[in-house]
Amino acid sequence: MKKEFLCLTLLGIAFSVKMYACTNLIVGKNASADGSTIVSYAADDYGAFGQLCHYPAAVYKKGTMMEIHEWDTGKYLGEIEQARQTYNVIGNMNEFQVTIGETTFEGHSELVDSTAVLDYGSLIYIALQRSHNAREAIKVMTDLVQQYGYCSEGESFTIADPNEVWIMEMIGKGPGIRGAVWVAVRIPDDCIAAHANQSRIHKFPMNDENNCMYSPDVISFAREKGYFDGMNKDFSFADAYAPLNFEGLRFCEARVWSFFNRFTDKGNDYLSYVLGKSKDPMPLYVKPNRKISVQDIKNMMRDHFEGTPFDISKDFGAGPYHMPYRLSPLTFKVNGLEYFNERPISTFQTAFVFVAQMRAEKTNPIGGVLWFGVDDANMTVFVPVYCCCTRVPVCYTNVDGADYGTFSWNSSFWIFNWVANMVYPRYSLMIDDVRKEQFEIENTFNEAQAGVEQAAAKLFETDKVAAVNFLTNYTNLTAQSTLDTWKKLGTYLIVKYNDGVVKQVNKDGSFKRNSLGRVDKVIRPGYPEEFLKEYVKQTGDRYKVPAQ
Repeated sequence: MKKEFLCLTLLGIAFSVKMYACTNLIVGKNASADGSTIVSYAADDYGAFGQLCHYPAAVYKKGTMMEIHEWDTGKYLGEIEQARQTYNVIGNMNEFQVTIGETTFEGHSELVDSTAVLDYGSLIYIALQRSHNAREAIKVMTDLVQQYGYCSEGESFTIADPNEVWIMEMIGKGPGIRGAVWVAVRIPDDCIAAHANQSRIHKFPMNDENNCMYSPDVISFAREKGYFDGMNKDFSFADAYAPLNFEGLRFCEARVWSFFNRFTDKGNDYLSYVLGKSKDPMPLYVKPNRKISVQDIKNMMRDHFEGTPFDISKDFGAGPYHMPYRLSPLTFKVNGLEYFNERPISTFQTAFVFVAQMRAEKTNPIGGVLWFGVDDANMTVFVPVYCCCTRVPVCYTNVDGADYGTFSWNSSFWIFNWVANMVYPRYSLMIDDVRKEQFEIENTFNEAQAGVEQAAAKLFETDKVAAVNFLTNYTNLTAQSTLDTWKKLGTYLIVKYNDGVVKQVNKDGSFKRNSLGRVDKVIRPGYPEEFLKEYVKQTGDRYKVPAQ
């Protein structure tokens, strides 16, 4: 029998600890500015190399088997029967604009089935290859785990198409027990939602088949395991299968809160919950106070709690240049007492990030755009990747053998990391240069979108193959041009900020030179006043200049 291998999106991975990784933001079609459904995802984990995967549409002979390798580690898990027909998948979106993202919530560790064949990552990419819409993807995923078992921890999936967005939460039943318990809830079209490594489905409508689906034993299994003993009407999936603790609140639910705080008037109402002062959870979804654009979600993925009680750019931990990041781990001990760092949406260790735009009023090849970036969402550029693409940009592959341990000047992942790691230590000095390039490139893509799609639509009227090639070439062109621009940005930054000084710049971006042609006098910014005051407070008179 012919065997097919499910390729990995993340290469060179060596996970060993729980990282509270990944964030999904969701916007219903009536809550968005352009009528699209919008979903975002950040694949956050140290050891992960970001690239854009591609599974071409194909037809297979009956009996073809497919090898399954765990998405996180590459470990061989087994094999399953391949579908006779599969669909084109680029990244996390397929040719019908179906998009799937995820966040892991762990849950009861005894429910992991180490003998099962399917992990959460494999489920995502298999479902994308076999589904026309979100509901079909849910059925594919739940049927597969029923047949082959589910070997991952608890998982929240975002499953979307141009008309609907669903959150499905799933957890296994333990070693050797096939299947999983799960609940899927449709997000209303006029609402927004999010999940970030904590189960978010509490009570759910058990008699509303159009907006809620669930495994028949989701409650009875919880009773059997001793996770629940109340009345059915009071059953909460989250409380039963992923009991909330401090980490779940502050590292996970706080990210959801930040999204709700930005786009609703309910931020203060939900703050006491995130602070652990209220046991009333935030709702699964809420109505925003304004229409939300795709660019709004790109910017939200760059969030560090700025302007909120959790803002990490203002205290001593941010250093002299207000770096809105903290080194891992999230918790640490000093003098026997445990402390923690905030965990915002944007983080160092992102492998790749996307914002999916799905539009029902456009033909599928044009309607589905995966705005894709590698590395930290805050430091990347979102490039348009059309769902019909048949070729991955070289810079989004393991070009030149690039992986998490191998650098390449032709790899977008490494170029964006190179620039970001220059900026992090002197963040407030250098971030405006990054923002300027980011804005110019993304604004150019945004402004060009209508014209590009109009040209593609005209091509589709006469030659569908030519239209697909046009959008594929456009995707490849924008990815490569972005890489080239970011290389130039990197060389510009290292010259401008070399040795802790700042070179003066002309209006055209060139560096100022004196009448002899030499670089003009540099600016020595030193440290901000508030840092110097704290510095003196910490060191006392050690560095005080003695009276003359």
